[in-house]
Amino acid sequence: MGPPSASAVRTSATSERSQHPPSPPSPPTPSSGTTAPKRSRGGAWLRWISPVALLALWQLGASAGVIPERLLPPPSAIAATGIDLARDGTLLTAVGTSLERVLVGYAAGAVAGTGCALVVGMSRWGERLLDPPLQMLRALPIFGLIPLFILWFGIGETPKITLVAIAVAVPLYTNTVAGIRAVDVKYIEVARVLGLGRAAVVRHVVLPGALPGLLTGLRVSLGGAWLALIVAEQINADAGLGFMINSAREFLRTDIVVLGLVVYSLLGLATDALVRLLERRALSWRSSMHT
Repeated sequence: MGPPSASAVRTSATSERSQHPPSPPSPPTPSSGTTAPKRSRGGAWLRWISPVALLALWQLGASAGVIPERLLPPPSAIAATGIDLARDGTLLTAVGTSLERVLVGYAAGAVAGTGCALVVGMSRWGERLLDPPLQMLRALPIFGLIPLFILWFGIGETPKITLVAIAVAVPLYTNTVAGIRAVDVKYIEVARVLGLGRAAVVRHVVLPGALPGLLTGLRVSLGGAWLALIVAEQINADAGLGFMINSAREFLRTDIVVLGLVVYSLLGLATDALVRLLERRALSWRSSMHT
């Protein structure tokens, strides 16, 4: 046989291309010097502009006589009072007492709130038995329990810590239950198919899935803990920041009252920063979702 004709070669090539279409071009790969965009942190200092401006206006207003020092002392006077109380140990002792009460109450409330949330989120019977009284407690003003706690526990540490624990447990329970119910049921079914027991399912599937809600509950409950402690310490306490503020009120020491409130707010910010640090580390996988 002779060589194939030109038309036969073109027909064969066209048929081969139709059976094996060319693959799409691969996307260009970034060069080694290219880096992924990062969130700018250079503007973090901008958050301090408004607080510093408010302090400056406050100081200027007090110096000009617009703000009476009897009602609201200037920041310089409050700072001087804080230095004096820190030197004689009064401030540090009060801060240590209040911080200890918050930590103990917060730990007790976190354990109780998380435990109840797991029972309610993983069991229908638990939801029927535990959720109604907890919802009733959530709707109840906890500060109205103070007189009852004094009658039950006296004026020692127990009523204060109990009040803080309730203020922590209720919002933590609510947010954790919401986080548990947001976990996809398919993951739980896959875990059971793989032979994981109930405790292993809770540890490896439920808790990681509910972690965003749990950490949100921790931050919300932290504010409630400090608020409950402020009220409890000013009603029935013989030590702590609240006792210092209450004693200063009787002697018309407005500078000490404002100082105590400032220390409360700084402690709240510091503890909230710790929880936010824990949140960033535990939920580091969410950072890739932000640009």
